[in-house]
Amino acid sequence: MRSVRATLTMAALLAGALAIKSAAIAQTAPPPENVAPTADNAVMLTVFFKHDQSRPLSELNAQLEKQGYYKSFPPAGVEVVSWYVMMGVGQVVTLRLPASRLREVNRIIEDSAWGPYRTEFYPTYDYKAVGMARHDKAASN
Repeated sequence: MRSVRATLTMAALLAGALAIKSAAIAQTAPPPENVAPTADNAVMLTVFFKHDQSRPLSELNAQLEKQGYYKSFPPAGVEVVSWYVMMGVGQVVTLRLPASRLREVNRIIEDSAWGPYRTEFYPTYDYKAVGMARHDKAASN
């Protein structure tokens, strides 16, 4: 009886160790390249690129060029939903991308945009259809 319990305990510990190991591998595996966003894997992300107002725009653009920002952002296969200049703040970009590429997008921004910009990231979802439907319903009453 004791050896059966010891065997089951060892089997459970081994299974737990393997589960932890596979979870760690899954978290550190690089994202698949050029995966298209689909309804079941897409996320939207709004990025505020707040420019350094203590430096002239020409200097900021030169640094962005030197750091490869214009070449690397946005990466291929990431959809740009909107890209606006917000006067007095900088740029606001909303992207749609596969969740598996979130780390890649973050690293590109860290490597190429930091310095001229301070960044803020916000998970985003499209509410326009819902908001407009509620508005239309309220307006018709």
